[in-house]
Amino acid sequence: MRVPVPEPSGSKRQRVSRILEHFRDKVDVRHFEDIYRQIHQDPELSCLEHRTAQLAADHLIALGFNVHDKVGGHGVVGSLENGQGPTVLLRADMDALPIQEETQLSYASTKRMADVDGIERPVAHACGHDMHVASLLATACFLHAARACWSGRLLVLFQPNEERGGGARAMVKGGLYGARGVPKPDVVLGQHIGSNKAGILRIGSGPVLAGKRAFRVRIPGKGGHAGAPQNAIDPVVTACHTVIRLQVIASRETDPNEMVVVTCGSIHAGDASNVIPDQAEMTVDIRAFSPEVLHKAVESMKRIIKAECDASGIQEEPSIQETENVPPLINDSEVTEPLREQFLYTFGNDMVQDMGRGMASDDFSILAPDGVPYAYWNLGSTDPALWRKYEREGRLHDLPSNHSPLFAPSIKPTLESAMSAMSVAALTFLATLTLEGHEGVGVEDEIVCMWN
Repeated sequence: MRVPVPEPSGSKRQRVSRILEHFRDKVDVRHFEDIYRQIHQDPELSCLEHRTAQLAADHLIALGFNVHDKVGGHGVVGSLENGQGPTVLLRADMDALPIQEETQLSYASTKRMADVDGIERPVAHACGHDMHVASLLATACFLHAARACWSGRLLVLFQPNEERGGGARAMVKGGLYGARGVPKPDVVLGQHIGSNKAGILRIGSGPVLAGKRAFRVRIPGKGGHAGAPQNAIDPVVTACHTVIRLQVIASRETDPNEMVVVTCGSIHAGDASNVIPDQAEMTVDIRAFSPEVLHKAVESMKRIIKAECDASGIQEEPSIQETENVPPLINDSEVTEPLREQFLYTFGNDMVQDMGRGMASDDFSILAPDGVPYAYWNLGSTDPALWRKYEREGRLHDLPSNHSPLFAPSIKPTLESAMSAMSVAALTFLATLTLEGHEGVGVEDEIVCMWN
């Protein structure tokens, strides 16, 4: 599928920048700052985002979007038809993390809620999804206000359950592009905030985020008295040997030119020091940039777990249950290169950097099925003055990052740059028109536009 860039020229880039310049200050960002604080103070765990989803749906309905809700759980999609042209999908994720916030902010979360397994957890937006929601709503407002200056179809999608890796797939399987009547997009765009300086954009082609497969493993044993280990089969020992052995997948079974990370995130077994338990449970997380390397690592994991159980004399088969399956995120150059050129033109060389590769994962690419091209970029969220202070002191590594209980984006600069970046990205692929007589025109005023 060809990417819909009707005119990837200097004149197109100039039009996009002028539309941003004209309308950016006409969107009341303070309203979306309040929305951000509201979502931050009332976070919701994966698969439980009903209030956040309702907030997004209500705002889109008020703007005049055609809204589809409860897609694949609590997913929301707003559609704005605006003449002939490409269909562009913009995505924000909504779920929070089971983390106790420690920022001491006036709007910090003190919330606890039961997760989908019924276990009560602390909840915090420690990954920036609250900013993603607020900034995409601001983007929807911006593009609605500027609709006389572009043509096509705009889709804004609010996705549940990104942190557990199942939300995008659930929305697609839930009929996102079929029974729900949402048209398949020509291009899919997404951004994610991080701890870099607010306003800094990082974008790149090729693999940028790792694929991930996660598993819940049960290693059976034979329980008994700690004083008579000869009459038992200790699953704790088997689990410990398994954790150590799993590390050879990266060090001895994978081409050194490739990258694999194998992590045992938890081990649970027994309750008393004088009792050998009858089973051990562990979780395993495997990440790689190549689907083939990821598959090979998973098969090695299964072989090692079975072999360690055999070595311990365990007759029962271990249980290996897959809990997450997220493909590598591989940006399409035919999307990222026009975006990079537009970002450089609009925001300047000092604000656009190469994204590089990271072992984090995101199920965003699943929203682009059947070869639909996509691009995903990072956006800084640290107050520039604070960033400069830490930089002078050589302590940038001490800045709280995503998934830290201290992660706290600087609201105003992050929200403004996130709205601007997503709006510019959408306009890069929508059919844009020339703004004429733009001085003094208000958001609700009629705007004279023509094809350039």
